[in-house]
Amino acid sequence: MASAPAPAPAAPAAAPARAPVVTRFAPSPTGRLHVGNIRTALLNWLTARKLGGRFLLRLDDTDAARSTEAFAASIREDLAWLGLHPDGEVRQSDRLARYAEVLEALAAAGHAYPAYETPEELELKRKVQLAQGLPPVYDRAALALTAADRARLEAEGRRPHWRFRLSPDLPHRWDDLVRGPSHIDPASLSDPVIRRADGSWLYMLPSVVDDIDMGVTHVLRGEDHVTNTGIQLQMFAALGHPPPAFGHAPLLTGTEGKLSKRLGSIGVAEFRAAGIEPLAVKALLARLGTSLPVEPVTSDEPLIETFDLSHLGRAHPRFDEAELLALNAKILHALPHAAVAGRVPLSEAEWLAVRGNLRTLAEAAEWKAVIDGPVAAPPQPEEAAYLAEAARLLETLEMGPETWGALTAALAERTGRKGKSLFLPLRLALTGRASGPDMAALLPLIGKHEALARLRA
Repeated sequence: MASAPAPAPAAPAAAPARAPVVTRFAPSPTGRLHVGNIRTALLNWLTARKLGGRFLLRLDDTDAARSTEAFAASIREDLAWLGLHPDGEVRQSDRLARYAEVLEALAAAGHAYPAYETPEELELKRKVQLAQGLPPVYDRAALALTAADRARLEAEGRRPHWRFRLSPDLPHRWDDLVRGPSHIDPASLSDPVIRRADGSWLYMLPSVVDDIDMGVTHVLRGEDHVTNTGIQLQMFAALGHPPPAFGHAPLLTGTEGKLSKRLGSIGVAEFRAAGIEPLAVKALLARLGTSLPVEPVTSDEPLIETFDLSHLGRAHPRFDEAELLALNAKILHALPHAAVAGRVPLSEAEWLAVRGNLRTLAEAAEWKAVIDGPVAAPPQPEEAAYLAEAARLLETLEMGPETWGALTAALAERTGRKGKSLFLPLRLALTGRASGPDMAALLPLIGKHEALARLRA
């Protein structure tokens, strides 16, 4: 009797679905974006685009006294100019009730508590601790207050500020995406104030609540937030939620080799005024501080394809405006006309002729004026006969790509000139400039009629 067939092997269990990657850029609308902010936004945008995720904008506008709608609008405009388009936006000022709800839950679980010291009293405590050679860490005196004590203080008109209670039993170590294994010592830090006595919110808790509610999976920011991350890990744990992956990039330095105050004032407005292309800003900041070379690109794709946080080093990268300007020129030299159409007054042929001599896009208009004329050529009385001969020869030639070569070859044969004495008087008469684009490409754009008029002038 034939045996029954063996049962088919069970299909392997499906791997658990991975949460979609979500990054966020969280500026405060209390000023315009500067180059350090832009780099943070770019790192988060590149991570989202590389991993097929979403990039969100969160406006940290809980500081009602300093946050303005004008600055919020400028942040959106700056991101749009850079091509860093968010996939969604959240404003913290719309979520105040949510933060209060979370604080209440933390307090009920013993992770947050009210404290009643005034700023002056806290400052006095710090001075005493320092005088005794002790670290200025909050002594948690508020935890010893009874309900009657708190009622008495509030009857006196005091309102509490709220602190989050740090604990060695909560997580305080993480594997940083840039720095590697990292940690804080909770005992060395004061329990952070999360809500002021006037009811306004500080950065710490609202940021954690937003990251949870927005589904943020990766947080990339400057290394000045390392301690904040250790504290916020404890908040995530207290709320029973896994934290996102954190990465802290070294801060930029200025060209003088130290942290530059000027970096806080360089932003999109300055880049635009200098004629810098958004692509040049991204190409520099995406590679600055990495093991990859800074190179000219003509689209975002190479930056996205090669982006990897593991390429970021620990040294402070130097932001050099001269390097940005040089990179900008290299990018312009390679851009096709389609990338600038509508932004320059040049046809495709004109763009291809002059782009190799541009440092900024604004200079394109100057070369358009040279092509169209009239030009203010410097006087060359000693070259009058030579230029007249050039006009006579040009009149016999058909205008096209070979015209310049034919003209200068004929002039060299007639006059015996060569090198600078052959070419420079012609260039000065035709363009008003001693240097510039290849004349073989420029001359047909100027046109025969206009070229003859300039030589005879």
